[in-house]
Amino acid sequence: MTMEDLIQRVRGEFREMPGLRLTFAQACRLWQLDPATCGVVLQRLTRDGLLLRTRQGHYIAAPRARSLDAALDRRERAAS
Repeated sequence: MTMEDLIQRVRGEFREMPGLRLTFAQACRLWQLDPATCGVVLQRLTRDGLLLRTRQGHYIAAPRARSLDAALDRRERAAS
């Protein structure tokens, strides 16, 4: 599985479960990723504005990310 595949997989999990809130260790276990790979994935999604990191260290879906996902999905459907 490529890095892009992993990023899309994690993004999809947060999209499908809007209330999902994970610590770094929980994310590593859930997706069975080593800490370095998990860190890259979470940092990328956070940098891209799709995830937020709470003060308690949990990763959650950014509220506006859901509306961006919906817009991207509509655009992809229209293009095909």
